[in-house]
Amino acid sequence: MSVRYERVGSAAVITIDRPERRNAIDRATAEGLLRAWRDFDADSTALVGILTGAGGYFCAGVDLVALDLVEQPEGWLGHTRAAVSKPTIAAVAGYAVAGGLELALWCDLRVAGAGAVFGCYERRFGVPLADGGTQRLPRVVGLGRALDMILTGRPVDAEEAWRIGLVDRLVPAGSELAEALRLAEALAAFPQETMCSDRRCVYEGLGRPLEEGLAVEAAAARWVLSEAVAGAARFAAGEGRSGAGVEPG
Repeated sequence: MSVRYERVGSAAVITIDRPERRNAIDRATAEGLLRAWRDFDADSTALVGILTGAGGYFCAGVDLVALDLVEQPEGWLGHTRAAVSKPTIAAVAGYAVAGGLELALWCDLRVAGAGAVFGCYERRFGVPLADGGTQRLPRVVGLGRALDMILTGRPVDAEEAWRIGLVDRLVPAGSELAEALRLAEALAAFPQETMCSDRRCVYEGLGRPLEEGLAVEAAAARWVLSEAVAGAARFAAGEGRSGAGVEPG
């Protein structure tokens, strides 16, 4: 199998397992990724999804040797036009380039090991960004930096990626998955209904006028009010004072 699905604590770890091809995506792998993310979303006990790659690589994009991908409503690479209802983290080692960058951008958070490399390498071969890169990259790093990466196709090392906000956590090489799992458990410790509701509001508000976004937020907040009331009662009883229990960084 070119995609592995494993449960580790509160997380589901989805691994692209084609290291001999730098985890490049062929048709079977794309289909496996879509199945894995559907399995994650359907599993009520898996609270955070982690995407990673085997053999010291994240993903080198489309397998240009096999070149057997077929466009589906969910995207060329399997799931990049689909959505899940719970937080996702990319644990990046080695190359996350071309479609691999687009897969990392699909995730909510990105943890990278030192030595990771990002880039729109498909620029060299006339392959378009077709799995969300032109839309998600500007939202993550801003218009100017996104256009620089998209137009030049240049490599962006892990340090620069962290500096421009493409990466949320920069860790020693080889520890990216461990850090993603630690972060997943920190997220899993929070009240889930409110966290997932807030996450959904962020995405639903993108591109809307402020007034519409505020209406989305207000409606969602009313749905999770009971969880907020319970949390306020815990705080009043002395829990969580001075920021105790908040993810440190």
